[in-house]
Amino acid sequence: MYLGDYHMHSTCSPDGNLTMAQLAQSAIEKGLQEICITDHVDTIRWFTFEPRTDFDWAEAQRQYEEAQRLYGDRLTIRLGAELGEAALSFERAEILLQSGPALDYVIGSVHNASEKLNTFDYCFIEKGDDAYYNTYIEDYLAQTRKLVGWGKFHALGHLTLPLRYIRNNAGLELTFDRWMDRIEDIFSVMIPKGIGLELNTNRGGGPLPAINILRRYREMGGEIITFGSDAHTAEYVGFQIPHYRQVLRQDGWKYFAAFEKGEPIFREM
Repeated sequence: MYLGDYHMHSTCSPDGNLTMAQLAQSAIEKGLQEICITDHVDTIRWFTFEPRTDFDWAEAQRQYEEAQRLYGDRLTIRLGAELGEAALSFERAEILLQSGPALDYVIGSVHNASEKLNTFDYCFIEKGDDAYYNTYIEDYLAQTRKLVGWGKFHALGHLTLPLRYIRNNAGLELTFDRWMDRIEDIFSVMIPKGIGLELNTNRGGGPLPAINILRRYREMGGEIITFGSDAHTAEYVGFQIPHYRQVLRQDGWKYFAAFEKGEPIFREM
């Protein structure tokens, strides 16, 4: 079984704990054949409103070259990015991407609410009533719709992300089923643009998005699925990717995607 993990963070991310070489070593130990390192490249600085147009691409390139030198003969290593909060400023997002090297793969992600909700970071969601959750979920969907309308990335990351923090912080298992019309609208924009959809294994917290949402993407004509663990530590590199490969294969998927120089490479599910 060919295994690839296309969502992981090194110490080039504010929350990363391993160098790219250490991630690569862990991937080999877990039996992976391919990884893409997707550090956070965000249009605002973490937990602030401060605009950001800089990223330490020199350090990222140094770490990437080190990983290639040490492990590139045993593992395919791609360089990517998780582009966060592009919907807050597409101008800043383009500056961030254009200032770095050519990337194999870019995830487009929404972690923060819009300015009207003070760019609230979803990781701070607390226990509340339905109206509280609905406010953030509906804003999240609006930000995601805005992001895919812009569309200058390869796959949409961890769709339905607020569920991670509602589960972790409030102990509730919610779904996006009541917003499926909004999800379908997002897919109707993504699919003609050739934007893929990530299955984020969510470090064991249930897939983001759920399997029925992945299925709807396929039913609407979407073909590009990537797998990502969202690992920040060695423990989660490749985590549950073999399991969800099997789940999607049984659900009718034939292929998943890796990327090289921005182009999808389809591999048998």
